[in-house]
Amino acid sequence: MADAGGWSEFRREPAAAPALRPVGDRRWRLRHLPLLLMVSGLVLVAAAVVGWWTHGGAGAAGAAIGVGVATVSYTASTLVIAKADAISPQLVLPVGLGMYVAKFSLLGGMMLVAAGTGWSGLVPLGWGIAAGVIGWTGAQIWWVATIHAPRQLMYLDS
Repeated sequence: MADAGGWSEFRREPAAAPALRPVGDRRWRLRHLPLLLMVSGLVLVAAAVVGWWTHGGAGAAGAAIGVGVATVSYTASTLVIAKADAISPQLVLPVGLGMYVAKFSLLGGMMLVAAGTGWSGLVPLGWGIAAGVIGWTGAQIWWVATIHAPRQLMYLDS
C-alpha cells in the first residue's frame, strides 16, 4: 500500500543489534559496582592516613570526606544511568549529562562554602576528591579491560 506522500519506499526497519550478553543477565550494568566501592573504601582509608600525617585531624577528615564525595558522586551516576539504560538506551545521554551538571554544581557550591570557612582541612579535601576520582577511574578501567571486555567477546562469538 503506497504512502500518500510517496515515502513508503524509504522507510526501513532498523537492523537487530547482536546479542552481547545473555538474556537473563539483567545486572550487567551494576556488576562492577562492588569492586569499585571496595577500592574506594581502601582509597578512603589511605587518604585519611595521609591527611592525618600531613595536616592532623582536620586533614584526615578532609581527605576522607573528599574521597567520600567522589565515591557518592560516581555511585549516584552509575545507579541513575543504569536505570535510564534499563528503561531506554536513548535516555543515557540526557540523563548522564543532567547528572554531570547537577553533580558539578553541587560540588562547586560545596567547595565555595568550604573555602569561605577557612577550614584547615580544605586542601586535603581537594586532594581526597582527586584520590577518589583516580581510584574509582583506575578500578573501572581495570574492570573493563580484564573482566567486562573478555566476557563481551565471549558472547560475540556465539
